[in-house]
Formats: sequence, C-alpha cells, structure tokens
Amino acid sequence: MTDPSELPPVDWDDFSELHMKDDGGGVLSSFKAIRQGRFADLVRFVSSLPETERNRYIVEKSHGRTYSATELVMLSRRPDFPPA
Repeated sequence: MTDPSELPPVDWDDFSELHMKDDGGGVLSSFKAIRQGRFADLVRFVSSLPETERNRYIVEKSHGRTYSATELVMLSRRPDFPPA
C-alpha cells in the first residue's frame, strides 16, 4: 500500500453531486443530480453499491472534477477516508 504521506490531500467535505454516468452534463447539470452532499458521503454511497451497479454513476466535485466509480472505490480504501 502507498505511504499515506505520499497521497495527495482530499477535501472530503467538498460539495459534490451524484450523477448518472451518461446524463449529458451541460449547463443544467445540477438539475440532473441524483444526490448532493459531502464528497465522502457520495464516495461511500457509490462504493457500497453492488459492483454491477457502480459503473452507472459518477461524482462531480464543486470544482468540476469528475470521478468514475473505479476512482471512487479506490478513494474509499484510502487510510484517511473518514468514518461514517
């Protein structure tokens, strides 16, 4: 496992939105959000889904960075991932 001191910091409290992977994005993207909340909570939600369902979703952070299901699962395994 990677040394935690080598991992880039993550703002687990950053405002984020859960979207269907192929919802089209665009100007009205926020209206298409399924859920909104803390990044950590959305990472936890997607990571808890059965593997066959996870890939249907993405999470977009407030600064426009989009995370795939694979990235979200990897983030949920970080040693600094906050407890529920």
